[in-house]
Amino acid sequence: MMSFVYKKEVQLPWWGMLLAFALAWIVTLPIGVIQATTNQQPGYDIIAQFIIGYILPGKPIANLLFKIYGRISTIHALSFLSDLKLGHYMKIPPRCMYTAQLVGTVVAGIVNLGVAWWMLDDVDNICDVEGNHPDSPWTCPKYRVTFDASVIWGLIGPRRLFGPGGMYRNLVWLFLIGAFLPVPVWVLSKIFPEKKWIPLINIPVISYGFAGMPPATPTNIASWLITGTIFNYFVFKYHKRWWQKYNYVLSAALDAGTAFMGVLLFFALQNEGHNLKWWGTEVDHCPLATCPTAPGISVDGCPVFK
Repeated sequence: MMSFVYKKEVQLPWWGMLLAFALAWIVTLPIGVIQATTNQQPGYDIIAQFIIGYILPGKPIANLLFKIYGRISTIHALSFLSDLKLGHYMKIPPRCMYTAQLVGTVVAGIVNLGVAWWMLDDVDNICDVEGNHPDSPWTCPKYRVTFDASVIWGLIGPRRLFGPGGMYRNLVWLFLIGAFLPVPVWVLSKIFPEKKWIPLINIPVISYGFAGMPPATPTNIASWLITGTIFNYFVFKYHKRWWQKYNYVLSAALDAGTAFMGVLLFFALQNEGHNLKWWGTEVDHCPLATCPTAPGISVDGCPVFK
């Protein structure tokens, strides 16, 4: 309906929407298998934007919608399956879990739309770091990344970046390398069947490990790394079933605690004008990140590349 009525605004034709759904339908099962066995969910955001960027160049809104209706469909499907898995561990009937998911989806959709509507109307220059007050908490790092991605993959297009003569054309070979990397592991497992650790080498998990790092301040990365290392150490050292079971519950508890504390800190501190000031809350720890990298451009305080 959106592709027919608002075709000019959304820039995505009806067949593009169907292609996004088809892509999600194809990749959900293999990604779900990887997540079920390794607790890692490889994303295909870049691949989706790469595909539609070649098909519909110069259309950032179409690129953004294709990624959302493709990748987000897979994320929510696997998220619902993860909830059902947690309910299975906790002996919760599947119908009760499904009802809770349905109600939660409806409530979350209404609340998210209302909050976004309120923020866009009441917060001046939201997500505008330069136009906002220096102490404003509305920096919107995640949505700025989404906007930048739509410009890079939709407006500029992958052909200019990775096509013949593009600056990053050699990176395309990594798709072929990634497809080939599991082959040596499989061959070695057949040559040395007595080595039980060789089949445990999972190339998708190893390659996706770096992508799992939070795109946040060093404090978030350090706490994420320390917590994961300690609890996984006990799982592999003692091999206790209760460690393996409650590690999964701990992950859900930490996610819920982060969400509750975010709401609590906003209403108790930031909404009253009390901002926490310490090194972990600083947004930018790299003052040179805004410097131009094109050769010959001179800006005060920035190096000049030749």
